[in-house]
Amino acid sequence: MPKTDMLHLLRKMYDNSIEAIFFVDAEGKILHMNPAAENILDLDVIEQMHKGETITLCNSCAGYTSEEAMISCMNCFLQNTKEEFSSFQVYLNTRGKGLVPYAASFHMIDEPEGIRVFMLLNLTKQYRTQERLYQTNMTKYVIKAQEDERKRISRELHDSVAQELLSSLVDLRVLKYMNANEVVLNKLQQTEASLTRLLDDIRRLAVELRPASLDDFGLEAAFRSHFKWLEKNYGLLIDFKAELSAARYSNEMETVVYRICQEAVLNALKYANTDDIQVRLFEEEGELQLIVQDEGSGFQLNTRDPKGTGLGLFGMRERAELVQGQLNILSEVGVGTTIHLRIPLSPKEGGEKE
Repeated sequence: MPKTDMLHLLRKMYDNSIEAIFFVDAEGKILHMNPAAENILDLDVIEQMHKGETITLCNSCAGYTSEEAMISCMNCFLQNTKEEFSSFQVYLNTRGKGLVPYAASFHMIDEPEGIRVFMLLNLTKQYRTQERLYQTNMTKYVIKAQEDERKRISRELHDSVAQELLSSLVDLRVLKYMNANEVVLNKLQQTEASLTRLLDDIRRLAVELRPASLDDFGLEAAFRSHFKWLEKNYGLLIDFKAELSAARYSNEMETVVYRICQEAVLNALKYANTDDIQVRLFEEEGELQLIVQDEGSGFQLNTRDPKGTGLGLFGMRERAELVQGQLNILSEVGVGTTIHLRIPLSPKEGGEKE
């Protein structure tokens, strides 16, 4: 390649690079900079340079990340010639954006003249990505810990507490057939009734915490069991249709779908003033989809004074995001509410039979 062509390409790279490039002398005085670098500095600093005034990197630098501190000016990279500064993190006070972190490279390009190049790449986007990833992972960890604890307590209630109560009930029923006066028999009957109610409550709590059918048999079985319980206890009729090609899905996905449906149905029970709810669970277009629909009172979306705390809808959206799902909520006062959850399926999950 001709030398002139190479110089032309290098000039193009220098002028159009998204990296900020500063050329500085041994004292840190800025000798030249590309347009990306000019966009970092305040206008008054650039104006001073054009007037021929001496401007150093210290005018904008807030410090760099060392092994001792996130932002430090100790052993400044401008003065420290012993340590390697080919890759480090530095903070600059920038025009209109405040303090911004950059990935930096600072090295000698002309030793006799003491000229070095200072190259910067904005890390703001990477920081935001890392922060979102950290928040997502922490949310996943917290929800998984909650579900694991729910499962443990549910099993404990069902296998230990409920069994002990059942054993006590059997003993009481045996006592009724022994010789005892009427007062004692009445007391036994009252105690038996109390323990029976307590046993039902414990079983209900165990199911609400974490239904065993969800872990053992999957979504469809868990939904049918839950809806049957709602009909028995609240008289709430739920028209449930399942059109699934896969026997099971990932544990995380099943938990998300079940909890979102549970919350949607609970909201309808509390606020919709309707006894008719439709729930459809199906696969379509490579997605596992859930639709919970009612023709009840509805509500105004984005209202400043929602019914309840509003945390239920927030929790549903948060759970959907954990499995890259999309949650759409449509509601109109006097018309009803529709909750539509869509979760992308991997080729392995879609249509797999177990």
